[in-house]
Amino acid sequence: MTGVNDQPKTKIGLYPASNIVIANMIGAGIFTTSGLLMSGLNNPILLIILWIAGGIIAFCGALAYAELGSAMPKAGGEYIFLANLYHPSVGFLSGWVSFVTGFSAPIAASAIGFSEYTFRVFPGTAWAGKALAISIILIFTFIHLKGLKFGSRVQNVLTVLKIGLIIILIVSGVLLGNGNLDHFTQGSSIQLNFSSLKTIGLSLIWIMFAYSGWNASTYIGSEISNPQKNIPKSLLTGTGVVMILYVLLNIVYVYAVSPAEMKGVISIGGLAVRNLFGSSMEIAFSLMIAFALFSSLSAYIILGPRVYYAMAKDGYFFRFVSKTHSRTHAPSGAILLQSAIAIIMVVSGTFDQILTYMGFALGFFPILAVAGVVKLRRKLGKPGIPVYIPVYLAFAVIMMTLSFLERPVESSIAMLTILSGIPVFYIFRRMRPKTD
Repeated sequence: MTGVNDQPKTKIGLYPASNIVIANMIGAGIFTTSGLLMSGLNNPILLIILWIAGGIIAFCGALAYAELGSAMPKAGGEYIFLANLYHPSVGFLSGWVSFVTGFSAPIAASAIGFSEYTFRVFPGTAWAGKALAISIILIFTFIHLKGLKFGSRVQNVLTVLKIGLIIILIVSGVLLGNGNLDHFTQGSSIQLNFSSLKTIGLSLIWIMFAYSGWNASTYIGSEISNPQKNIPKSLLTGTGVVMILYVLLNIVYVYAVSPAEMKGVISIGGLAVRNLFGSSMEIAFSLMIAFALFSSLSAYIILGPRVYYAMAKDGYFFRFVSKTHSRTHAPSGAILLQSAIAIIMVVSGTFDQILTYMGFALGFFPILAVAGVVKLRRKLGKPGIPVYIPVYLAFAVIMMTLSFLERPVESSIAMLTILSGIPVFYIFRRMRPKTD
């Protein structure tokens, strides 16, 4: 079976595993996308409905991945699932997309988001922002080179602080903020024609990018104690907590900011705080949001290298990526490679219109993995197909189809990224040592 040998030896429990799921989900997306979404939707009620729908889709996916993670508790996530359910090439392509798009890009985005929120308070040049973003990537790379045990302690603290910040914003915004309930009735009415359906599909792609990470603990399956029990619990706990926080936070955004004022605003968190409490509090919350992004960046640096590590152990990636530190057992080669790619992305500065590209590229392989649950259940002799499988598959396929029709260029580039991994797979396969 793919990915079974020489797994990392450090074990963590349910609490840090759930924190990794939460931290991986709550990132730049929730603090940046709602203003962009309002530009197309122009209806606050529809905005909130779509955030609820996104949470339901993610929860259905988490239920499916709970089955997969319990049956195949190995480090590597989708790479392990797809390689064993279908073919090593399918697993490789999912890992290839994770390498190019799924982790390196969000690490860069989180680092850039940190620098932008910081420079709302302490203005600086564009190159100073890039330097700050690179410095943050290097700091967390060093932290996670010290091993999962140490890194998970840092992750726990950052995640608690981030959740605390969001809860404070929700509670204080509703109880003490200077908002307006009339905002919920403003904007245009909901139209259900083909054009609006394409906009809704694209909006869900962006929302699902904000929810991405609902499968996070499956990437470190072999490093979780009692994985058959703790992987499903961590997925469902983390996804449920994040869904509640996202919906409540968007209610606060709408309460604080009118639809017209919200349109196109990326730093929606800062704008909401300014409207609720004034400019002085905007400064404080902008800094807190900036530091909250540390947690997401940290989680990506934890998870991504486990995918490349698993691929390299199977001979389908660079050999040095399979190396672990002799003392900490951290996949040091994979961590350093991922951070190098993220730094290149920061320097290149090509993140202005990447949401659709990342959302489409990352949405393809979970469809295959969730569909693979049917195959797994037949193999294990389990009867029936749980309702969450067709629900997830139906929403995901419709969402990606509508998104492609709305943004064919970005979606086509995402498909080309996936297909570009096919020749790379066969190159590595030819170089792979013969073991059977």
